[in-house]
Amino acid sequence: MKPQVIKLTAGAGRSYEMPGMRAIFKADEAETKEAYSVSEWWLDPRTTGPGAHSHDANDEVFYGIGGVMAVLVGEEWHDIGPGDFLRIPAGTIHDFENRTDARAGLLNFFIPGGFERNMPAIVNWFKENG
Repeated sequence: MKPQVIKLTAGAGRSYEMPGMRAIFKADEAETKEAYSVSEWWLDPRTTGPGAHSHDANDEVFYGIGGVMAVLVGEEWHDIGPGDFLRIPAGTIHDFENRTDARAGLLNFFIPGGFERNMPAIVNWFKENG
């Protein structure tokens, strides 16, 4: 089967809503043969993210697409704005949050893919605990 071209308009994709946070998956394992997942993460002003965590077998790349997001890598916070790039190696503790008064967004590449499998459980966790 030949890989398909994916073209989505702004805001399109599989969307997951959490309090103060929205994830929009643009491409996931079914479309990339599990090679990677691509998603946008948007946080409202003064919103914390998912909490510090790591992925044992997955690298992550964050690219700033709007506002300024604070991203934790290990024990150091980095401000990521539009056009800024950050690679986080597998096994590294990380988190993100919006500490500003404006909406902020990151484009995320999760390598290899499969992160989208976790989204229903993550959304449910936020509903129960958020």
